[in-house]
Amino acid sequence: MLRSILRTAASAAKSHPTTSDILIPEAISAPSKLSSSRTFAKGPHPNKPNFRPDMKPDNAAAGAKGAESLNKDLRARALKEDEKDESLNIGQNGRPLFTSAASISQLTKKDTCTYMKFRREELESVLPEGLPIGMLKEFGDSMRDALLIRQSFLDLRDNFRSIVDPTMQYNAKGHKARKQVVLDGPVSCGKSIALAMLVHWARDEGWLVLYVPKGREWTHGGFFYKNPKTGLWDTPVQAANILQDFLKYNKDHLQKLPCKIFEPIPLGEGAGVGWMKGADVVQIPEDYTLLDLVQVGLGSTHAAVGVVVRVREELSLVKDVPVLIAVDQYNSWFTFSEYEEPVTVRSCRPIHAKELATVNAFRSMIHDNMMVGAFSHSTAVGKLRKDLPDVPADARINFPRYSVDEAAAVCHYYLRQRLIQREAFTEESWKKIYYLSHGNGAEMRWLVPFMR
Repeated sequence: MLRSILRTAASAAKSHPTTSDILIPEAISAPSKLSSSRTFAKGPHPNKPNFRPDMKPDNAAAGAKGAESLNKDLRARALKEDEKDESLNIGQNGRPLFTSAASISQLTKKDTCTYMKFRREELESVLPEGLPIGMLKEFGDSMRDALLIRQSFLDLRDNFRSIVDPTMQYNAKGHKARKQVVLDGPVSCGKSIALAMLVHWARDEGWLVLYVPKGREWTHGGFFYKNPKTGLWDTPVQAANILQDFLKYNKDHLQKLPCKIFEPIPLGEGAGVGWMKGADVVQIPEDYTLLDLVQVGLGSTHAAVGVVVRVREELSLVKDVPVLIAVDQYNSWFTFSEYEEPVTVRSCRPIHAKELATVNAFRSMIHDNMMVGAFSHSTAVGKLRKDLPDVPADARINFPRYSVDEAAAVCHYYLRQRLIQREAFTEESWKKIYYLSHGNGAEMRWLVPFMR
């Protein structure tokens, strides 16, 4: 009888574990074992397991994404139906939401605070180097490829237009036309989008434009070597990318422009292959075009940096077609790069961007060429001094955030694109969002769906 009782107790112990068995699994560390009662209080009840696998974090996230995708599909269908109703294309005070201008060149002051529709394929063909992130975010959230026409952009366009065509009048708050411009201003005020639109306009006008949408990439990544001939640092991977981007849209122009500098181009170290044996320079024949010159840099990693530097010199001599150099994230060229030079066994010296051969060739604005650079404060390169080296004192222009009129147009456009619930939309509500965001475009776009 005693043995049968002991067997029954042992089997019961196996089927019903004690509190200590529950609280001390192999994964719990020694300190957790000392406070088993607290651990038990925080954990789930052992007799109430979770029978809702759909409530796991990963499944909950998947469900949220699915709901978001469903809402986006429903919104897309509703927007498609809205295209049939022209009365929805009216903004504040009965003004049209969209401009009737067929191109950026035809935009006038009357088109300010309206939206211009674009085709994504057209934008990608005119700006093959890449579209600004802010532009893509605007297109994605509004579910329409359209951009706000701002007076600040028209002033920028007319500034360069008047330089090429002196008969065009340029009267922007009494400022004279200038060939070198630096766009500064608060974060998310539209500098990158304005620069991309300027490049679009210039290329529509037939200009030769070297567009750098991400200037920070010139100072980060790839190989870097000290060139003993120049004392600067060569970055052949970045140089090859620069030449590839330059060729994407400008090939027709380049094959018509003859080279004017025929001095041999010095070779440097190649990307991961060291110096070329048996050759120090590459010869440039007198019948070469700028297209042939670029092909030399793309065909030899040893010549890539030298060709980029030579291209900059050649661009300053082009007279047959207007030339514009447009650089976004321009402020990243006035701080330190990602690269470091070993000084001792235990220390390195950061290499400044101006010590890179490619940046050194393009950074300066002390010349007679048209050039515009846009600061990108989202790249967090640090605060720069007001008077920048190699930049004219009057070159910097403060690009503003949205004005009240622009914010009104933006909010009515978002209402049209169903980012805002129509029953919740009032003048008071959109002005609250405007003042809360201080006219920050990205913040306004994020806040308007919460309008209630």
